[in-house]
Amino acid sequence: MGGRRRAYPTTEELLIWRDFIESAQLLRTELTARLQRDSSLSAADYSVLLTLSEADGTRLRPSVLAQRLEWERSRLSHQLARMERRGLVRREVCAADSRGAEVVLTDEGADAFQGATLPHLRAIRELFLDPLTKEQIAAVGDASAALRASTESRRER
Repeated sequence: MGGRRRAYPTTEELLIWRDFIESAQLLRTELTARLQRDSSLSAADYSVLLTLSEADGTRLRPSVLAQRLEWERSRLSHQLARMERRGLVRREVCAADSRGAEVVLTDEGADAFQGATLPHLRAIRELFLDPLTKEQIAAVGDASAALRASTESRRER
């Protein structure tokens, strides 16, 4: 074929693709179940809390938070409403621009995030890292970086 790639995946490639997708889903399902069991936080709760905990002043404008999470604004709005009712976050008027708002990590949210983090990291170690060799982990990292770069470059076009 002179270096050209086939237009469609081979049977072997499709089996690898399916195994990748199914394994990722199994891992995500188990990690989510453990997170909920160990901390009463959903994966969405944890994602919001993690993103806010990493932000300057543990606060972000909703549009920036949605962008960092790669969520639609409507999804974020519903998620924040649920988290506000539980005291994990609050919305405040933006000090720099009184027309805007910021999502702020509360003390309760920070405590919930901290309490969830160690059990979550242990689950990541057990379910994702321990079954793999150091070489396999490096290969997964390389493959993930290549997939992300390819996807991001397509988005920019």
